[in-house]
Formats: sequence, structure tokens, C-alpha cells
Amino acid sequence: MTSDRRHFLIGMAGTAVSMLARPRAAAAPSFMYVGSFTQKDGGHGDGLSVYRRGSESEPWQLVDVLRDLADPSFLVIDRQGRCVYSSHGDGTEATAYRIDAATGRLAVLNRQATGGVNGAHLSIDGSGRYLAVANYATGGLALLSIGPDGSLGPVCDAAKMTGMPGPHKTQQESSHPHHCPFDRSGRFIVVPDKGLDRVFLYRLDRERGRLIPGEPASVASRAGAAPRHVDFHPLLPFAYVINEIDSTITVYRFEPEIQVLKPLQIVPTAPATYTGNNTGAEIVAAPSGRFVYGSNRGHDSIAIFAIDQATGLLTAVGWEPTEGRTPRFFTLDPSGTHLYAANQASDTVVIFRVDQATGKLAATGEKIAVKTPTTIAFR
Repeated sequence: MTSDRRHFLIGMAGTAVSMLARPRAAAAPSFMYVGSFTQKDGGHGDGLSVYRRGSESEPWQLVDVLRDLADPSFLVIDRQGRCVYSSHGDGTEATAYRIDAATGRLAVLNRQATGGVNGAHLSIDGSGRYLAVANYATGGLALLSIGPDGSLGPVCDAAKMTGMPGPHKTQQESSHPHHCPFDRSGRFIVVPDKGLDRVFLYRLDRERGRLIPGEPASVASRAGAAPRHVDFHPLLPFAYVINEIDSTITVYRFEPEIQVLKPLQIVPTAPATYTGNNTGAEIVAAPSGRFVYGSNRGHDSIAIFAIDQATGLLTAVGWEPTEGRTPRFFTLDPSGTHLYAANQASDTVVIFRVDQATGKLAATGEKIAVKTPTTIAFR
């Protein structure tokens, strides 16, 4: 390696570390959308709730509820902030809603069949032209087109996950893809399959609207782990998968362009002193790239891990109680300065402030009453 190239690479590494030291600038969200279970799994939610605030210092105020919806259980908003999309618990459709820019209120655009049952997760590709759906109950990934007005077109491609089911007799009897996010480039989809103990990789062919399996198509997890959700380091080639049944996080080296999805580390999500039952649920990498968060249902906490910027490996920082039961879902706001925990079994969304230096969480005191919350999206 030449001296000039070596100095260039060192300089680039220094720039990357500097970028990681501070979160990406983002405006505080003015609207928050909270979906809920209205029927599924003991759900008694009112529907899809719309909240608004004038500034970050003001509390969230409920402005609308779409009540005639069955289990609006997962929500995603397009990058233009024009539309919200929801799945519906054990249903077979996804719904598109137009957002009123001034009030944040929603109006149904259309509904479209997803080609399967129980769309556990939705994501939108980098071009904004396609919606991916993980059909949990029927074991498949569906791709729907998005029209210029934001409405959903029919399924244009689908893929079935294949492999041997895991050892759990009731939770792993068949394929159960639980998550299907696009990576940071918006071109590759990673699909943790809880039932098959595998993590699948697909590339989106945008021109043809097709899903292209990776080579290899999947990577095995530890038997009985039940990979559930995944998130990606914002700058470095690492992915983090939370495993539901054995309450762990697996760190992967992730370079989709060269078909690399390689496990590097497994860490427990609950503290060693916790002796009760627990399942892992949600995972989020901070916009700063310095921390990973995972939720524990049973221990009812958010696990906090520091990321080694050279290796991507995790070190436990601590655990913050979510001040409620069963944090099925949580998310960071766009700036990464606040974490919102949706406590499904205690009907609350609890807001925490994120310490950017340590990654630790501190409750702000704001607790929003919303029945069986399962998902949150910001605009």
C-alpha cells in the first residue's frame, strides 16, 4: 500500500469516527401515529391513533383515532411524509392512508391483498416504489408496488422461506418471517425467520419488481434462537438480529453487495441475574452508530449495548425498565435523542431521553395512555 493511500484511509477512518460521535441532525417530529391490536392477542385498542405537538417541549395531544380498523398492528410512513401504510394482525391486506399535511389526519387511499396471512412487518424500498410485507403465518415475503399517488398496487412478486423448522414445538412448526426491512441502501431486504432459525437475504430488482435471493439465500442461527427483528449499523458493515425465544442478539458482518452475512457474536438481552421467563422483541441501532437497543418481554426492559467501532461487537451497558409490561415495540425518534417504548400489556407509550455519550436512558415523565400499542411511526 502506498503512503498516500494509507494516509487517505486513515483520514477516512477518522472522519467516520467523527461522524459516529454525533447523531444525524433531524427535525423533531410533529405527528406521531400509534397502531394497536384491537382483536388479536387480547387486543382492546381503539384503532390507529394520531397525535400532534407544536414543539419538542410540548406534550403529545391526541387529535384523531381511526376506529373502524381491525388490528392496525404495524405502520410505516413513506419518505415524503405523504402516506402511512398499515398491516392488520391476522388479516390478509395492507392499507394505504393519505396524510393531511396540516392536521396529520388520515384518509384511506386503498387496501390491497398481501398474498398471505398476518403481515407482521412492512418496509419501503429506497426508491419509494415498493412495499415489502413479511407474512408471518403463511411463511412468505410479498412485494407490492406503490403508485405515484401513494396507493398500493397488487403483489408483483413473492418469495417463500424454506428450511427445517426449529426445535420449539409450538413457535417453530413452520416458516415465520417476522421482519423484512430494507438495508441502509434501500436495495437489499433482510428477513429473520423465527420458525426456521434462519436469516434470509434478498436483492430488489427495481426495474422488474422482482425479489432476487442471495447466494447463499440464508444463514442459519443457533437452533431454537428464533430470529425475530434486525437493524443495521448506519455506517459500518454490521447487522444486529434479536432472537425471540432464547433472548439473545446476534451480531453479523453484513456486506450484501458481496453476499456476506456472517455471524460474529451472540449476547444475552436479559441480565444474568434475571431468572424469570423472557422473550426478545424489537431491536434498534442508534443513528450515531454507537449503541444498540433491544426490548425484553418478561424482564420488561430495554437492553443497552455499546458498539465497538472496529469490530461491530457489543458490550452491555445496562437495562432500563420500560415502566410497563410487554414492550413488544419501541423506536427512537428521527434524531435519536428520545426512545419511545410501547408497553402492549399495560396500555402505555413511555418516553425516555437518550444520553448521547453513554447510551443510557432516563424517563422524561411523559407517559401516553393508548390501549395495546404495537407500533409507532413519526412524521
